[in-house]
Amino acid sequence: MTESSPRRGAALLDVHRIRLVEIPAPPVPPGERAAMDRAWDEAVRANPSFFDGPVAALTGLAWEGPRSVVLTWARITYRRNALRRVPGATARLPPLFVTIAQPTDDGRLLVGRMSSSTAAPGRWQPPGGSAEPPGDAEPLDLAALARHAVRELAEETGLDTAPDELTLWSVIRSGDGGAGVLFLAPPRPEPLLRERFAAVVASERALGRVPELDRIALVRSPAELAGLGGPRVDYLEPIVRRYAGTTPRRGGDPA
Repeated sequence: MTESSPRRGAALLDVHRIRLVEIPAPPVPPGERAAMDRAWDEAVRANPSFFDGPVAALTGLAWEGPRSVVLTWARITYRRNALRRVPGATARLPPLFVTIAQPTDDGRLLVGRMSSSTAAPGRWQPPGGSAEPPGDAEPLDLAALARHAVRELAEETGLDTAPDELTLWSVIRSGDGGAGVLFLAPPRPEPLLRERFAAVVASERALGRVPELDRIALVRSPAELAGLGGPRVDYLEPIVRRYAGTTPRRGGDPA
C-alpha cells in the first residue's frame, strides 16, 4: 500500500524498520514554476532569513512488511516548498522531517515555540526539522536521520546527544501528507534542559541571530497543551498522548 495524498489529522505508525529510496524529483509545470517563484520571492521579502538550500521531500510511503516501511524521497530546494502556498498546485511535495521526543526524568516532554525567524512563528512542536539530503557519496538512511536529529536537538535546545542514544519510536503521518521519523531521546533533568536552552538562546542573540525556538515548555498530558496558547503541529498531541500512555506514574504524582 502506498500513501502519497494528503491526510486529515496526524497518526503515529508502529514502525521498527525504515528503508529510504531516492527518486528524481517530479518536474514542475511551467505555469506552476512562475507561481512558485512569486510565492518564494514574497516569502523571502517577508523573512529575509529564508534561503534556497537543499532539502528532502517525501514522494511516497509504503508498507513492505510488518512494522516495516519504505519512504521514497526526492532532492529539492526550499523554493519548491513555496508551492504549498499556491492553491491548486499539482507539483507540491509534502515534507520529510525528523523530530525528537525529549523527556524529562519525571515523565514530561519538551516542546518548543517557533520564533519569528522560522516559517511558522508561534507554533508549538517538538524539536526537529526538515530532512536534509546527504552528499553524493552518502546514503540517506536511518543512521543519517539520527545524526540530523541530534544536530537539530543541539541547535534548538542546546542538548548534546549521541546518535546511538536515540531510539526509533515511530513514523509520523502528518495531516499535510508529510512523513516524519520520530526518535525518542534519553530522559534529562528539568534544570539541565532549561539551563542548556537558556545558553543556546543567549549565544544566538549574542551573534545577532534569532534562535529557532523562543520558548520551551514541559508537558505531561494532552490536556496541558491547551494551556500553551497558539497553534501546534497536528502530530504534537498524538506524541504527548503516546508518551503519557507509556510512562509509569511516579509515586507522588496524582492519579
